[in-house]
Amino acid sequence: MKKTLLLIASHATVLLVGFAIGIYALPILVAPPAPGAEAVVAQTAEARYQGQFRRDLKGSDPLHWGEGTVSVGAKTIGLMGRLAPGPDYKLYLSPEFVETKADFLRLKDRMVRVGDVKTFNNFLVPVPENVNPSDHNTVIVWCETFSQFITAAQYR
Repeated sequence: MKKTLLLIASHATVLLVGFAIGIYALPILVAPPAPGAEAVVAQTAEARYQGQFRRDLKGSDPLHWGEGTVSVGAKTIGLMGRLAPGPDYKLYLSPEFVETKADFLRLKDRMVRVGDVKTFNNFLVPVPENVNPSDHNTVIVWCETFSQFITAAQYR
């Protein structure tokens, strides 16, 4: 009986660890190629605003973070930097700076979702024509599936 319980516990542990590794690794494995530095630099030259993703935000942690320079233009938002890998990342613009999940959820109805973030080393996300980045002051990366704050940068 004791041996059976030990086998069940060890197999359950391995299953859970494997599942956790899969959640972490799958977005990396299926991510499209990241835009090169040249493409991001070209977008930066056309951008009107810039901000910084930083790892030291209140809502960031060792598994949910971003770092680098975010460039916000009328047609594209780009990152020259890195994000912690994860599934279902969305890019939002907010009228106020947020740095926690609670802040994000409180203001979500006043934010505009720009699009999907599919790469973790640099990104370029097109801005929909009906969105004016000048109406906002903060860009946020949010994990929709797990309702997890990743990072934010105030750009004006």
